[in-house]
This record gives sequence, C-alpha cells and structure tokens, in this order.
Amino acid sequence: MRKIFLVYGHYNDQSFNASIKNTFIETAKEGGHQVDYVDLYKEKFNPVFSGEKPDSTVIDHQKRIEQSDTIVLIAPIWNFRMPAILEGWIDKVLSPPWAFSFKKLFGNYGYPKGNLKGKKAIIFCTYGSPRFAVATFFLNMPVRRLKRGIFYICGITDILYRRYFAVPFVSEEKRKQFLEDVKKTARNL
Repeated sequence: MRKIFLVYGHYNDQSFNASIKNTFIETAKEGGHQVDYVDLYKEKFNPVFSGEKPDSTVIDHQKRIEQSDTIVLIAPIWNFRMPAILEGWIDKVLSPPWAFSFKKLFGNYGYPKGNLKGKKAIIFCTYGSPRFAVATFFLNMPVRRLKRGIFYICGITDILYRRYFAVPFVSEEKRKQFLEDVKKTARNL
C-alpha cells in the first residue's frame, strides 16, 4: 500500500484534468492505496514567493509529503509550463533547506543534496497542442523543468511523466484511452 500526496492545479472541475484526478484517486483507492490531495485553486494557494519564511500552508504540505511515499502532480501545460499556481507551489514547497540543500565543494561550486530520496513522483500533464508540435519543438521544457530538474534536485529519481496531447480536440474514444492509461498508472503503483 502506498501513501500518495496529490497536488491538483486546474481551476475547472469539469476539465479533463479533473477527470484525470478523479480517475487516479478512485483507481488508487480501489488498489488499497491512501490518497491525500490538495486542490490549489480551491485552497486559494498563494503562489507568489517573495523570500518569506514558509507559512502554515507550506509547512502543512511539507508534512503531508513527509508522510507520503508518492507525490502526484496533475495540471495542464499552458505556455510551456504548468499553471503559475502549481509552479509557485513547487517554488514554495519543494524548496531548500526542506526539500534539498547544497553541498559546497569550493567557492560557489557544489551540488544539491536531495532530502526526499526514496519517494516516487508521477506527473500527469495535458496539452492543447497536437503531439507533433509539442514533441518536435517544446516537449523538453516541462520534462527538463519537472522530471530532470526539480525532482532530481530533491533526490527523487523514480519519476513517471504521463502526457496527453490535443485534449480539446480528441474524440471521446481517445479521452477514454487517456483515462485507461491513468487507471493503468494507478494500478501499477
């Protein structure tokens, strides 16, 4: 049994992202897993980081991550990034010194030491663009930022990145296939 902390970043309860969230939670619970989740828009999470110390919301999310073994992010990709509310969550919650620190070698040189080793990360992203355009020109942006960037710095190396393309334009049959992939991901935790 896994303990999952899910972070949801879409403002619309009728979106395909909501379908992903609901399908994942339902399937994971059917498999005996525990799911704790936060809806950043409903919580009215403040994504603006101005150098302040972590507030009670950030500390609460960090404690919930400590109690989990899997972090799941669900959001659309807008302008080649996740929505600002989720990007701000990453900046505030997955921040040093809690999520990682730096080991100084000499001068300004060193390397990150992740404090979240042993955890798994799953990222579900939806794209409005066709796969060809995204995969050819822009796919590396979210992959590098999320999968090869922040999670690695935090010490998380078991990362699954699931993406669904041209969501506003695909058939209902294709959406069902996407949701079957979500179910398969939840079953294979």
